Amino acid sequence: MVVSNKRKGSTKKNSKISFWGVFFKLAATLFLFGILFFILIVLGVLGPVPSSYQLKQINTPVASEVFSVDGKLLGRYYVENRSNVAFDEISKNVINALIATEDSRFYEHRGIDEIALLRVLIKTILLQDKSAGGGSTLSQQIAKNLFPREKLGPISLPVNKFREAIIAYRLERIYTKQEILVLYLNTVPFSENIFGIEVAAERFFSKSPANLSIPEAAVLVGMLKANNLYNPRLHPEQAKKRRNVVINQMAENKYIKLEEAEKYKAEPLQLKYRVITYNQGPAPYFTEMLKPELLEWCRNNTNAEGKPYNLFTDGLKITTTIDYNLQYYAEQSVKEYMKDLQNVFDNHWKGRDIFEEEPGIIETALRQLKSQTGQTEINLDENIHTGLFTWNGVKDAKITRLDSIKHYLKLLNTGFIAIKPGTGELKAWVGGIDFRFFKYDHVTSPRQTGSVFKPFVYLAALENGISPDKYFENRHKIYSEYKDWSPRNSNNEYGGYYTMKGALAKSINTVSVDVLLEAGISKTINVAKDLGISTDLPVYPSLALGTASISLKEITEAFAGIVNDGIPVKTNYLVEITDNAGNVLKTFNHETNTRSVVSPENCRMLIQMMEAVVENGTGHGIRSVYGVQGDFAGKTGTTQDNSDGWFIGISPDLVTGCWVGADDHRVHFRTTNYGQGAYMALPIVGKFFAKTYSDPKFRNLKYSTFNEPDPEYLAILELPDYKEILETERKQFNFAAIFSKNNDNKKSAEKKVEIDPKPQRERIWTHIKDIFKKK
Repeated sequence: MVVSNKRKGSTKKNSKISFWGVFFKLAATLFLFGILFFILIVLGVLGPVPSSYQLKQINTPVASEVFSVDGKLLGRYYVENRSNVAFDEISKNVINALIATEDSRFYEHRGIDEIALLRVLIKTILLQDKSAGGGSTLSQQIAKNLFPREKLGPISLPVNKFREAIIAYRLERIYTKQEILVLYLNTVPFSENIFGIEVAAERFFSKSPANLSIPEAAVLVGMLKANNLYNPRLHPEQAKKRRNVVINQMAENKYIKLEEAEKYKAEPLQLKYRVITYNQGPAPYFTEMLKPELLEWCRNNTNAEGKPYNLFTDGLKITTTIDYNLQYYAEQSVKEYMKDLQNVFDNHWKGRDIFEEEPGIIETALRQLKSQTGQTEINLDENIHTGLFTWNGVKDAKITRLDSIKHYLKLLNTGFIAIKPGTGELKAWVGGIDFRFFKYDHVTSPRQTGSVFKPFVYLAALENGISPDKYFENRHKIYSEYKDWSPRNSNNEYGGYYTMKGALAKSINTVSVDVLLEAGISKTINVAKDLGISTDLPVYPSLALGTASISLKEITEAFAGIVNDGIPVKTNYLVEITDNAGNVLKTFNHETNTRSVVSPENCRMLIQMMEAVVENGTGHGIRSVYGVQGDFAGKTGTTQDNSDGWFIGISPDLVTGCWVGADDHRVHFRTTNYGQGAYMALPIVGKFFAKTYSDPKFRNLKYSTFNEPDPEYLAILELPDYKEILETERKQFNFAAIFSKNNDNKKSAEKKVEIDPKPQRERIWTHIKDIFKKK
């Protein structure tokens, strides 16, 4: 028995020794394995770990931004929708909310918060308390945001945690605490695929980060826990609860008082949501138009590293001539009126199927779709799930492909542009009704101009010596020399005699053709070309009626040249490009023409004629409906079958152009009452000027005045615009010497009237008095 007990004691002792031996061996193995594991992570074997040098060179993709001339953001080009700000551009409310919620010991640790990790271990893992919060510091979160986690199966979590801790420690050795806060807030992802505090503040509150209040800062910081769940636009109640949690954290960490916290928590969630992305924002068509020119500049210019600039990642700042308010008024005018016009159009076609009456519309659309997609066969009966553009918002719909095509074909679209005539500076640009759905820019696309072209005909007549006091018969004619072509007036009314001013005001087609033929088709084309119209113009009398297709931009520039006393105007829109640090890379100095290509006096007389369009002609709605005051001229335009509606609205300081129509010219109103430019396009211009003149910033614009012709020419333009019967006894005075720019014509005219240059004006005045006596 004694032996047996000894053996038992010995066995117990040996097993005890064996247990501790195994334990220490296992611990040593684990320790060695941990060291090896750590070394493998540091060496980057289990995933790249940036060196201190690489961390000094952190260069996240930063969007390049386009600004208005008054410094407001118009749009961005980006890989990631991100914009960087400096520490002093961030509200202290954001900083305090962030530290209180995400890293309360931020100023005490060096990248790794051991106390927070211990709290997570005990509360979250052992006690399963999910409210305990995370253990990652802001520096570790930066590491996670900038250097995505590796997928390594079951060892992914420990590898990535170790890796982030190493990066965080290195970041804290390189950057100051302020710099780490800025780095975090510029790189952290928010909801809706946006990055950084600046874009988030702009998106949800339409303000800069420097101006965020405590509740607003709490909303944005609260989103960091779960971007989508706490999106205040999509989930306002959840966002408000999370905001209040952040406010509580700010109070707990002594950043605000408890009574302040209660006051802020009681406030409603107040958003001022505004989207500025590549597809949306104040000027998406303009930024798209600008992009090729900026890409070309980037290709030809290098950064400090000797590499070409990257428009999408280098954070360039591009300043343009666009005026933010004018651009906003243009966009609003388009949206307000086009929504109403589309409703009128839909009711106009109610009960009738435009596609049955014009089956070729669908056939053309189908050919274009095949060409774009590369498909040879498209099943039009296939059901598709898509978001449809409507004026009441995007509609989630399940419809056939054919119905989707028909829906978009029936939508009217538009283009609008505003130019400063003296300098050619672009002030507003709207290429369509919604860039998300309609990429085609209607400012640059050519369309038939209709009567909008007529002013160039009348200018050519003045240039070629035709007197503005000459009366033209309003008679329906057949031109046998042009294959019996017979132009008609839009109202089909004839009779009486019109001056050029009267014919232009009422847009009389028959007179316009006669004026064109008397001035000369080739000479009219030359005048248009001299003023900047590059489109091929038809050498045919129908040119007077606007059968040529010209872009809205080009014809508006030509009208700007008329306001500019015959000096051609070419639109310019770039002011300056700077890098992300504000260093000027390029200043754009635009050369302006100084030579008139047509007589300034003739341009001024033509403007007087176009003022009559607004006072008592086809453009009178500018005054009577929209109440636009001050000097104003304009011209309406309507093409055959009412496919295109135009209006050029001219003030001394702004020349605007507007086109309205469907992308397929066979989709249109059936009557001119609705399809004319005065109904389709003029209201957008009218709304634009009404809004502009109501803005205190622009109120003085309505007091600007046009350059007037010399008094004697002005008096001639006061002659009656219309006469039923011409007075045969009235002698026509020869004004060729005044209006012709041709030296031979001048010599001939001077010989006929036999007067010296000095007393010429006295003779003209005598003749004008005689005319008014006869009146």
